[in-house]
Amino acid sequence: MKTISFYDTKPYDEYYFNKYNDKYNIKYFDIKLNSKTAILANGSEVVIAFVNDDINKETINILASVGVKVIALRSAGYNNVDVKAAWGKIHILRVPEYSPYAVAEHAMTLLLGLNRKIHKAYYRIRDYNFSLNGLIGFDMHSKNIGVIGTGKIGRAFINICKGFGMKVLAYDLYPNKNSDINYVELDELYKESDIISLHVPLTKETKHLINQKSIKKMKDGVFIINTSRGDLIDTTALIEGLKNKKIKGAGLDVYEEEDDLFFEDHSSSIVDDDEFIVLASMPNVLITAHQGFLTEEALTNIAKTTLGNIDQYFSGGRLDNEVCYMCKEEDKAKSCRKNKEERCF
Repeated sequence: MKTISFYDTKPYDEYYFNKYNDKYNIKYFDIKLNSKTAILANGSEVVIAFVNDDINKETINILASVGVKVIALRSAGYNNVDVKAAWGKIHILRVPEYSPYAVAEHAMTLLLGLNRKIHKAYYRIRDYNFSLNGLIGFDMHSKNIGVIGTGKIGRAFINICKGFGMKVLAYDLYPNKNSDINYVELDELYKESDIISLHVPLTKETKHLINQKSIKKMKDGVFIINTSRGDLIDTTALIEGLKNKKIKGAGLDVYEEEDDLFFEDHSSSIVDDDEFIVLASMPNVLITAHQGFLTEEALTNIAKTTLGNIDQYFSGGRLDNEVCYMCKEEDKAKSCRKNKEERCF
C-alpha cells in the first residue's frame, strides 16, 4: 500500500479523506508543509498540501531528495508553490473546482451580514439589548454590484446577485463572449459600483488589485467583498479607505497576512499583527477565516478529486489536473507535452 504524507490536517480533512480512501496509507500531520517539515515526507511518493503551506524551492528540493514525486494540492490555487522549481522533479496536481456555489454563497453571506449588521445584532440580543439604533442597512435591489473575475465562482455569484435584482457590472481579462454578462472596463466598474466583489486568482497582475489608486476611483461609501485571495487587497490602503469613510464596509474571508493566523486557534495568545487587529476591531468589517469553501459538498469533492489525481499518477496515464510550468511560458507552450495529451515531464 502506497504511503501519502498529509500536511496541515484539520479534523474535517481527516474525516472526508478517510471516508473516500481505500487504497493508500495516509500519514496525517497537523503541521504545515515547509522547508523545515518536508523531511517528514520521507518514505512517501505523494504529499497532500493546502493553500497556506510554503512550497518554495527549498521545500521542493527536500521533498524530491526524500523521494516525493507528487504534490497533490487540495485546493484550486497554487500561488504558494514554486512551479518553476518543481518542473522536472515533482508533479503538481490541484483541484480545479470543488464547489463554486460554496464560495459564491459565502460571498453573499458576508455582504448580507455586513449590510444588515447581523454580527452586531447577534451580540446585542445575547445581552438582551433589543435596540435597533445603528443597525440600518440598505436595499440591495437595484444597486450596482461590480464583480471582478467571471470564472465559475464569479458567474455563480453573479446569478445570486441577479436573484436579488441587482445590476451587475463585470470585469475579466478574458470575458466570456457567449454569455449575457455585462462587461465593462475596470475603471468604469470602480466608478459605478456600490459594491465590489473579488473572484480572481492571485497572480502578478492581480496582486494589490485593490490599492490606494483604485480605491480613489471608487464611489464614496463602497462595500468591498473578498473571498478569493488576501493579497488582492493592499491592507494598508483598505484600512485608510475605511478610516476616511471612502469604504463603508468590508467583508473578508481572506487576509493578506493570513498564513500564520487562519485555520489555527489563537484565542489564548496575543496576535501581533497590528493591521489585522485594526481590521478586526472595526464595526463595519466582517471577517471570516477562509471558510468560504467549507461545505459538505466542497469537502467531498476535494477529497474525491485529490485522491483521483493520485490514482491517475500511479496509473501512469495523463494527469488531467496537472499544473504545468511550461504551459505558462508562452514561448515554450507549443512544445509542452501536456498539449500532446501527455504528462508535463
